Amino acid sequence: MTSVKEFRIETEPTATDAGRGRFYFTDAYSVFDWGQMPDPIPNKGASLCVMGADNFERLETEGIPTHYRGVVPATGDEAAGNAEATSLSAAAETVTVGGAEPPREMAIELTQVPDLPYDGESYGYDAYHAEAGDNYLVPLEVVFRNTVPVGSSLRSRTDPGNLGLDFDSWPDETVELPEPVVEFSTKYEEQDRYLDRGEADEIAGKADVDDLEVLAREVNDIVTEQATGAGFVHEDGKIEVMYHDGTLRVADVVGTFDENRFSYGGQELSKEVIRQWYKREQPEWVDAVAAAKREVAQREIADWRQLCSVEPTSLPANVLEVVSNLYTAGANAYTGREWFDAPPIGDVVETVRRL
Repeated sequence: MTSVKEFRIETEPTATDAGRGRFYFTDAYSVFDWGQMPDPIPNKGASLCVMGADNFERLETEGIPTHYRGVVPATGDEAAGNAEATSLSAAAETVTVGGAEPPREMAIELTQVPDLPYDGESYGYDAYHAEAGDNYLVPLEVVFRNTVPVGSSLRSRTDPGNLGLDFDSWPDETVELPEPVVEFSTKYEEQDRYLDRGEADEIAGKADVDDLEVLAREVNDIVTEQATGAGFVHEDGKIEVMYHDGTLRVADVVGTFDENRFSYGGQELSKEVIRQWYKREQPEWVDAVAAAKREVAQREIADWRQLCSVEPTSLPANVLEVVSNLYTAGANAYTGREWFDAPPIGDVVETVRRL
């Protein structure tokens, strides 16, 4: 189980063959790499499922391989797990005509994810790949950036001039990049870190870092086109990639409010809304997280959470309602289908501004 979605395995992957399974999207969320936060966000899971499926089906139409096999229509029984996967359009019919809930389960192909050893000083990527063979999840996140919004980690890692921007320092508003930037970060280390291209290539194993970049740019183009058509600005995002017998397939989930940053009318509509709330309302927790991440580098442990002296507080009910509307109204607008009984996205944006 991840912090926000569960795996349901049907057949295990092997060194040569993909397995089969499902993602079940819960209403949990995570910010600042904390893991599961105190409160569920109503309908968040279903909104991510339909947005992710919508993007996967667009990628497949454009000839980009993915691990997606369809969505599983909601049955009202979370433990049933035996409904057949179908297309998003077919699932939409059960919602529109039959009154069913939007799907929150996605059928996928599975790949191997070996353990990543840690000896107190470094991670054992050689051991990871020795076990992985020709069928594994590349232990990287491939990040693409079209803009540099407030809150982006890129602001603390580089100067504007290095990206072709005519600024001496970062302004207090979102900056549009002249060309998308692609970066690589670790996937399975307790504290994610950005990598130079050489180290990323080593960690990727048999997957070629140049091919990973090309794939990320193709995904970025497709998500950006869809977002623009729906009135959104696609600011940044990431992909995870499955390597299977020489082929790269887009894995995990693509183009949702958890994986990507979107804005509408200048207002952030991603998890950044929640991040900024915690920065305003519980800065002592945000500071404690940052301190723990710094301190763990001096310890022979990997999990920085053990060193964090403050726990995150719960979100107030009114904030939960607004964030739930953000996810559901956003999914409606992005996919062009009324999956949820939610206010228009423009109304939600005005409410978010007042948080």
